Amino acid sequence: MAKVKPFRGIRPPKSMVTKVASRPYDVLNSEEARSEAEGNEKSLYHIIKPEIDFEPGTDEHDPKVYDKAVENFKAFRNNGWLVQDDKEHYYIYAQTMDGRTQYGIVIAANVDDYMNNRIKKHELTRRDKEEDRMKHVRINNANIEPVFFAFPDNEKLQEIITTVTAGTPEYDFVAEDGFGHHFWVIDDENMINTVTEEFEKIPYLYIADGHHRTAAAALVGNEKAKANPDHKGDEEYNYFLAVAFPASHLKIIDYNRVVKDLNGNTPEQFLEKLSENFIVEPKGEEIYSPSALHNFSLYMGGQWYSLTAKEGRYDDADPIGVLDVTISSDLILRDILGITDLRSDKRIDFVGGIRGLGELKRRVDSGEMAMALALHPVTMQQLMDIADTGNIMPPKTTWFEPKLRSGLVIHHLEDK
Repeated sequence: MAKVKPFRGIRPPKSMVTKVASRPYDVLNSEEARSEAEGNEKSLYHIIKPEIDFEPGTDEHDPKVYDKAVENFKAFRNNGWLVQDDKEHYYIYAQTMDGRTQYGIVIAANVDDYMNNRIKKHELTRRDKEEDRMKHVRINNANIEPVFFAFPDNEKLQEIITTVTAGTPEYDFVAEDGFGHHFWVIDDENMINTVTEEFEKIPYLYIADGHHRTAAAALVGNEKAKANPDHKGDEEYNYFLAVAFPASHLKIIDYNRVVKDLNGNTPEQFLEKLSENFIVEPKGEEIYSPSALHNFSLYMGGQWYSLTAKEGRYDDADPIGVLDVTISSDLILRDILGITDLRSDKRIDFVGGIRGLGELKRRVDSGEMAMALALHPVTMQQLMDIADTGNIMPPKTTWFEPKLRSGLVIHHLEDK
């Protein structure tokens, strides 16, 4: 059962939220962060990407950079740009994209739940990426940025979301990327107790996005528990910052592929080999989007094609084998194009569906890539099924958008 708690959030005054809030640390590079923070001393980038306060080219893993994060976090609090709430709250954070809004509950999630796999993962993590964020959590003694969870729909939690969001939000703004961000404080004690009790009825939480941040936050909490001879289990370091969304609110966006060459095949040979496992239908010059699971969109030589996997070429009973990313990785990328390692092969690149299929066309038409493959997005049910069976999704399977905005609320590991 999921163990969560309210917490005394550290967050910006209403008048400063648009100055403080930022995109997550891992969706932009140092120079992009430097540019976005230019002229804005209140930008959270000074804490989550503090290398921007040094000369361009400074190694973001230099100890002085981590030290700068601590210095800046302290300055933000001293200057009143980040202020801690007087009492423990849950919060509701909603995001609007393309006229659609998803509502999440901001919680302090339990470290033991992660260590005991009650917080389920569907991706592998890299130790070097974990260690970078672990250093950031350790040195600031805080979860500066939230992680992104999903949970099976719960009627009472949905009622609380509906009730709270009928009121005036604490923060309400549209970021420069056009996405809306809305934030409410749950102040009612009965509601706070109900949130805690209802999460206790939910057997598992699921990491939707942010596997490395989740691992880092939980591992630091676990370190602190082991280092404390008087550890009781109720200390604040036993919890970390997350935004948990009902699964039905979330929509996974497609994550597409572009490949530099056809592995020695002519376009005609490539299409002929595809026809062994797929029904290949030319679709002309107009952009064609995959219409359903097991249907793919191919762009090559100025033309779009529909590829439909033939019966018997995949296993609907296997939570991994049924995935379109598995079908395309095995039957197209591996068997025809000779690409066996999606993580390291330089012949392939990946394009999040937020950029649109026009981006695939552009990269092929430019001559940079020989072909593009668009996939129907994975469903939330598929993600949860894979996590429930202990399986790991293939690389570059899910893309969530919009990303959580950082800086709306921070969780301190010592509650001070």
